[in-house]
Amino acid sequence: MKRRKFIFISGMLGGFGLVACARQLSPTSSVLSTVATSPATKEKVRIAVISDLNSQYGSTEYDPEVDKGIARILADKPDLVLCGGDMVAGQKTTLTEGQIRAMWDAFDRHIAAPLRKAGIPFGFTIGNHDASGALSGGKFTFARERDLASAYWQAPEHDTGLNFIDKENFPFSYTFSRDGIFYLVWDASTHLISPEQLAWAEKSLQGEAAKNAKMRIAIGHLPLYGIAVGRNRPGDYLADAEKLRAFLEGHRVHTYISGHDHAYYPGKRGQLELLHTGALGSGPRRLLDSEMSPRKTLTMIDIDLASGTTIYTTYDMKTESAIDIRTLPRFIMAPNGKIFRRDLATVQ
Repeated sequence: MKRRKFIFISGMLGGFGLVACARQLSPTSSVLSTVATSPATKEKVRIAVISDLNSQYGSTEYDPEVDKGIARILADKPDLVLCGGDMVAGQKTTLTEGQIRAMWDAFDRHIAAPLRKAGIPFGFTIGNHDASGALSGGKFTFARERDLASAYWQAPEHDTGLNFIDKENFPFSYTFSRDGIFYLVWDASTHLISPEQLAWAEKSLQGEAAKNAKMRIAIGHLPLYGIAVGRNRPGDYLADAEKLRAFLEGHRVHTYISGHDHAYYPGKRGQLELLHTGALGSGPRRLLDSEMSPRKTLTMIDIDLASGTTIYTTYDMKTESAIDIRTLPRFIMAPNGKIFRRDLATVQ
């Protein structure tokens, strides 16, 4: 029996205009074949997006879907892999230094080392289970986890293959560029984006690298809006979401990519696209306003910089079949805002 893929096109934002359409194509379609198999050129970029890879606290094991996802990425050979955070299973003060190092070693074996060997650059944002930025008495509650996460990523043998623009605060906040796209990564491991970090983000987005880029993408672990059951409480999404959305829109950011919710939803609010990346590891969650069963996902984004369009192909990694966006809720009433499915023209 032939399987079908569903792909959806959404236009660039700001000065690029907005186009939204959805088409169902058979695997023999010439358009789908071109998208799926053509190597990236200067104007065509493919990105694999994964998130929330970890299992229970302290675990050095990964669910089978994580290994399957990495195998698919290696076979597909995208230009870049982005991770929405929670690469290891920390955020527990009783974990020893040895346990934390063992988790990062396991992450390296399962995820980072295979990508390095294949020459695929790896961009990521720090999640709350990697190195939470939670504060207590003005000090980091999980300072040891932050120190060890930094030590892992700063080690020369763990080179990410990224073209950094600003890495002074790497791996917590940094910028890089690749193939005409500017990426801003901020530390959204808690619900607070500090005034200092926002000032840094503004300076970065006003810089020449951002201005000269054909597209701008921002990445942080916590989403702007809580869209999943059990992740719709204050503290599980960013505070002042509307202010942050206006900030990103004002600097012509096309998409904000996040993790944490463990539920895939390609959304949009205002002029900002919101890729809520589903969990590839343990504990997928159900979307609000939906009776669909939770599932583990991996998303491939094909970007055509000449036309300003992006195409998502998202896989349910249990069945390895593509998800039809039309099966997802048309909108989600998050506690702090209404999120529309990204393929829909909306009036907000």
